[in-house]
Amino acid sequence: MTKQGELDYLRNIGDAGREHAMHKPFSNGDCGLTLMSIGAVMSLMPYRPARILDLGCGSGWTSIFFASHGYQVVGQDLAPDMIELAEEAKAYHRVGDHLQFLISDYESLAFRDEFDCAVFFDCLHHADDEGAAIAKVYEALKPGGIMITHEPGLGHSTTPHSIEAMRIYGVNERDMPPSLIIAQGEKVGFGDARIYPMQHDLQEVFYQGKQPRLFSKSGWRKLRRLINMTFSPSLDQSAIVVLRKPAA
Repeated sequence: MTKQGELDYLRNIGDAGREHAMHKPFSNGDCGLTLMSIGAVMSLMPYRPARILDLGCGSGWTSIFFASHGYQVVGQDLAPDMIELAEEAKAYHRVGDHLQFLISDYESLAFRDEFDCAVFFDCLHHADDEGAAIAKVYEALKPGGIMITHEPGLGHSTTPHSIEAMRIYGVNERDMPPSLIIAQGEKVGFGDARIYPMQHDLQEVFYQGKQPRLFSKSGWRKLRRLINMTFSPSLDQSAIVVLRKPAA
């Protein structure tokens, strides 16, 4: 049911939506925050030239970022028209042989021991079966390879934006907290779980307004929350999660 929503998504968002998708992240209203977020993910990736699997890449902007930095990248998406758009963006940015795109379902990938790193950037929460997707990524990674997820935590599915997206486009907008990702990862063999705070939490404390108001009561509360998330991260919050496939 929801996969049809993914297949129809680009057509349903219309010309303006297609134009927005083509020019991400610079077309985003929160472009600065999006750049901070992808930068955080890239800081956790292995050194180039590593081979990267970019899951649910959509219009391909994350894949293009990775390839532009010198990674060898395969960008995967379920929707043929999204991959067509990604190929158009690839030609525009001239990343050449560093990047290939693949039309497939990330819940039924056929790779085995091929990649150093796999990335789910805001896409695993659209899955019908996140366990199947994580299991296929485990198979796709080389021994010692890592999976990085950047996903929303508990409460995402009940936000007004998520409810509207599910109603209009028929896509999944699921909660995808670290507890679920780690449990599904450990079930198939991943270990060495690490959790990192999201950039929007850092922004809330340090970058809102002209100056961080850390010495107000609300500022101290936000700072304490950030410290707690950094050193004792919750398994329910939105977070970046890193899991490692054991070395051979």
